[in-house]
Amino acid sequence: MADEEDESPETELSYDQKKEIAKWFLLNAPAGEINYVAKDLKAVLSDEEVYNEAAMEAFPVYNKSHMICLEMPNRAGDVIVSSYSEITENEYLDPRTAQVAIVDHVKQICTNVRPADDEELPSSYIEEFRCALDAEIQRYVSESYPKGVSAVNCVKGKDADGPGSNFEFVVIITAMKLSPQNFCNGSWRSVWNIDFQDESQVLDIKGKLQVGAHYFEEGNVELDAKKEFQDSTIFQSADDCGIAIANIIRHHETEYLAALEVAYSKLPDNTFKDLRRKLPVTRTLFPWQNTLQFSLTREVEKELGLGK
Repeated sequence: MADEEDESPETELSYDQKKEIAKWFLLNAPAGEINYVAKDLKAVLSDEEVYNEAAMEAFPVYNKSHMICLEMPNRAGDVIVSSYSEITENEYLDPRTAQVAIVDHVKQICTNVRPADDEELPSSYIEEFRCALDAEIQRYVSESYPKGVSAVNCVKGKDADGPGSNFEFVVIITAMKLSPQNFCNGSWRSVWNIDFQDESQVLDIKGKLQVGAHYFEEGNVELDAKKEFQDSTIFQSADDCGIAIANIIRHHETEYLAALEVAYSKLPDNTFKDLRRKLPVTRTLFPWQNTLQFSLTREVEKELGLGK
């Protein structure tokens, strides 16, 4: 009786606490998996109001951070949802087609499209450089990413009408490979800021790459690799700038992908050894020289004495 009195009752979470927890799960969903998380979250919460408010706040942030690509109505093209193309909370510019997509973030669909206004588009001088770069990036992406999409947005100085002005582009490259039936999903996101400095005749290039992968067959393994780059080239004609920038991006991304492949080819010899103690509960040394023969499921569990 005394023990029962000493036990403090569980405190019910407040509305805001439930909403923040729900948002955390949604925002941290792996690439392409937010709808699966949302479905389970909705069932667990059993509170339509909390879920709807959390979803309304989380989905726009998730969609922009993952730079999802949506098809516009009437086969008008595709639009990448990102902070660089955002006009309003639900409107995103596709600079390639000069159209603005109206987006339903929670449903992750494009509901309508309209022509971009003149003030939403760059000047003809800036557009010449943007188009030249866009064409080179499209060529690179089509050769390197089977399901990749790209966009080139002007984020500064879009009204410049001729030489003598500074301006800045952002190159977005995003690719996803979703295979939930095989328990794995993956994504590639890269953002490149190109700062055109007219006075010094230099282009400063800064890039951020993020590679994600989620493997969840009989387990839950997630990769989240990030890398930053910095480079430069000279200010040239629009066509020459496009070629030079695309070659720099190709070089760094290809080099990083090769480095990832080398790193993961060494997993059995290096990383796996650091994950476990030398003597598992069986008191038997693990045969590290033959780790390639094991899968990361029952065989490893059995060898490490983790099986039931």
